[in-house]
Amino acid sequence: MQQMTFAEGLSALKNAQKPSRGTAAYSRRINRPAGRIVAAAANTWSMTPNQATAVSATLSASAIALIALARPSVSSGIAIAVLLALGYVMDSVDGQLARLRGGGSTAGEWLDHTVDSFKTVSLHLAVLISWFRWPTFADDRWLLVPIGFTIVAAVTFFGLMLMPTLRPEQPIAADYSENPLRQFVILPIDYGLHCWLFVLWGWPVAFGWAYTFIFASCTLALVAAMRKWWRELQANDSLGA
Repeated sequence: MQQMTFAEGLSALKNAQKPSRGTAAYSRRINRPAGRIVAAAANTWSMTPNQATAVSATLSASAIALIALARPSVSSGIAIAVLLALGYVMDSVDGQLARLRGGGSTAGEWLDHTVDSFKTVSLHLAVLISWFRWPTFADDRWLLVPIGFTIVAAVTFFGLMLMPTLRPEQPIAADYSENPLRQFVILPIDYGLHCWLFVLWGWPVAFGWAYTFIFASCTLALVAAMRKWWRELQANDSLGA
């Protein structure tokens, strides 16, 4: 395959994007466009999707290690936020590189989702470790917040991965319209926002309350999603019967 220039790759990716409906504002307006630019550049360097996944994993793991091992400070918080955000960009790059090359592999998809699952669980466990080592609040019950967030994040990730295998494929309606405000309403559950939340890491009390608000938002979103998924699968079962 002839090597694409940066401009050719960027143009091709603009016409090969996943549907944006249902995604929150940060992922839609910042992360995917940034990933598209990086993917077009990375393609000119002959970077493979799996290499992009490895870079994403390294960036995210570095940030998570800082959360667990370094005393909270303004500088460490900025470093954590930047590393997580860059890791999230590279998480978009691997899929966009695969689309640019005509499709990915099952091994690459497995690698991507496996890295995501490690990141999903370990991020909040790292917060738990940090809060245990350098308590923000005197009441130990605050440790239940990152524990609960770990559970919610893991169950949400599992549901998002499982549902496409259980529901029948349906074409997206051409006249489908999404409320333009929805992407901003669901911003608290956007992983990109979670990355930048760590700029508050140097102000532990502010971070603790903001983190708890995000946890509560994600919990409510999971409850709503589980209710929707259950009803959808019940309806599909009825049609099948």
